[in-house]
Amino acid sequence: MTSQVLILVVEDDPDVQTIVQECLRDGGFEALIASSGERAIELLDVAEGKYRTLVTDINLRAGRVDGWHVARHAREIDPTFPIVYMSGKDADDWPSQGVPNSIMLAKPFAPAQLVTAVSNLLNAAPPASPTE
Repeated sequence: MTSQVLILVVEDDPDVQTIVQECLRDGGFEALIASSGERAIELLDVAEGKYRTLVTDINLRAGRVDGWHVARHAREIDPTFPIVYMSGKDADDWPSQGVPNSIMLAKPFAPAQLVTAVSNLLNAAPPASPTE
């Protein structure tokens, strides 16, 4: 039995949550939605390698933690953790704020762009090792 690759998606807009979740599902992935940066950090802290990629909006209206911070936190847990950023207006800050070896998608983007970004990062990442 094969299990789907689980993607943690951080997005506070319900309409975008639905689009991203459907897009990833159509691409063969399973998405878990966190509607705030704080919730995403909680999920990452207890994940124990459960998530294979982080897809995060940068500007999160809910809470005080933005997508830049969530991505840096994910990389503290795993230095090679694949990150895809989404932004409608702060894409220009990616070179200075984003983590290395990540991908920025400027909103609006085509669903295929998201699936391609996730797939490319997963293919470039070292295989997940079992937790010891």
